[in-house]
Formats: sequence, C-alpha cells, structure tokens
Amino acid sequence: MTTKILVSACLMGHAVRYDGQSKPLLHPAIDRWRQEGRLVTICPEMSAGMPVPRPPAEIASGLSGPDVVDGAATVVENTGRDVTRAFLEAAENALALARETGCRFALLIDGSPSCGSGFVYDGTFSGARHKGQGVTAALLARNGIEVYSDREIEALIERVDGPHETD
Repeated sequence: MTTKILVSACLMGHAVRYDGQSKPLLHPAIDRWRQEGRLVTICPEMSAGMPVPRPPAEIASGLSGPDVVDGAATVVENTGRDVTRAFLEAAENALALARETGCRFALLIDGSPSCGSGFVYDGTFSGARHKGQGVTAALLARNGIEVYSDREIEALIERVDGPHETD
C-alpha cells in the first residue's frame, strides 16, 4: 500500500488562502509524490464553506489549536467575528478525508490558524507569532497523523521514503 499524504491546497498552487493567493511548495519530492498518486489535497477552510478571499483569522488570546479543539479558545477574524465553529468543522473535514484516504502524514502550511504546525499568530493581528499548532494540525496530530510544516519537507521525505517505512 502506498503511503498517502494529506497536503494543504495552497502548497499545491491552489489560490485558496485567506488573501486569495497560493503558496506553492516547489520540491522534487512533491512532483514525484504527485505522480505516484500519494497526495490528497484539501483546504480545510474551503471544505467548511469559507470563501476566498476571506478576512484574516487568528486564534485569540495567544492560544493555539489544541486549546480550540478543547473548547478553551476561539478563532476570530480581524473584523471581530468569531469563526471558531467553521475552523472546527474544517478540522473535522480534514480528519475525515485523511481517514477515508488512508493518509498517515500531513504536509501543512505553517502559520495558518488551521494548518500551522510550528507556529501560529497570536490573535492580535500585529504579525506577532508564537510556537503552536492550528486547529486542523492539532486535530490530525491527536488522531495519530504525523503533521509536518512546509519548512519540514526534508524530515517528511525521510519518514515517507526512508528505509523504515511500514505499510
């Protein structure tokens, strides 16, 4: 069985980010995995019906995705609108897709309130960030899916293509 990888749609060149842009991750491994049919693409926010473009959103109060999953934090847009429910739905959709398609790994864009795995913004919309996970990254990790940021592609290659892969 081929190891599957859930990947942020923006990393695959889809213009789905809050600002209507993409952030393509250009790497030979991505091209090879695409050809091998290993990649399963999702934009969690779009899967929950959020529009593109959409107002920027951050996890409030300097908290992180696990706090949102636990009901102890909210996700708010820079307009002040609470979008926590949509972000939780987005995370559930990503987890359901990962399970349906047998993804053991996820490659997600860092910094996003959904997909961040190394850092997220602090909820002040000032550009300040801190170590933490987005809502989707947190839910995937809690359910046994190994989450890697776009900055950790080499570590993911080692896990997916390395000699210790077990299917």
